[in-house]
This record gives sequence, C-alpha cells and structure tokens, in this order.
Amino acid sequence: MGHTLDLRVYYEDTDLAGIVYYANYLKFIERGRTEWLRGLGVDQSVLKEETGQVFAVRRVEADYLRPARLDDRLQVRTAVSEIGTARITMSQQVFRGDELLFQAQVTIVCLAAGGRPARIPANIRAVMGGEG
Repeated sequence: MGHTLDLRVYYEDTDLAGIVYYANYLKFIERGRTEWLRGLGVDQSVLKEETGQVFAVRRVEADYLRPARLDDRLQVRTAVSEIGTARITMSQQVFRGDELLFQAQVTIVCLAAGGRPARIPANIRAVMGGEG
C-alpha cells in the first residue's frame, strides 16, 4: 500500500544556487509519511494524547541522485517495506515527473511516553498492512 504527496519547491527550500538544500528532502519525506498516516486515519496527536505513544525516526539511509530546483513540482512516494511489532521500515522516493531525484530507506520506531520502545497498537498495525 503506497501513498503519493504532491508538492512544489519554494524559494525557502533552496540554497544560494537555487537548488533544494539537502536537508529539505528529509522534510519532504517527513510530510509524505505524515500524510500517509493521515490517509490511513491515524491521528498522531490523538495517539500521543490517548496512549502517550509517538513515532520517531530511528534511521535514514538516503541517496541524493539529482537536484530539484525552484518551482519544480515534486512527488513524494511512500511505501511500507516491513512492519514489525515496534518498528516500520519504509521506502520513500522524490520524483520530478518520471525522474527519480532522491530515495531513502527510513526506519520508524514506536516509543512510549518515557522514550522506551513500545508495540505499535494492533489497530494501527492493521491499517498499515501489518498483522493485527
């Protein structure tokens, strides 16, 4: 089950050369993951309020392949690679049309209120495509 987020590159996203600043790709894919969860009906604010649990990035392995520039229209594609009891591995890519600009493997963990690993709630795992 995948998700696509469309976005545009704004001046604030670029460096002095007019190229998207490398760290902004991490923001773009964060937005992609957030909108993917929203699309599944998962409200992260409610999850934190009701259970004290949050999702946090544990690891990112990123490849910057081609630059994006001011006013480019981009697509952030997000797909689940693997779901464990407390961890999700995702594949994320940023495209300009058919051209792959950036790709990353992102490991997300579920944390309890004190910052310790926690099981992803069964209902959330189920909507993500994992076992209940």
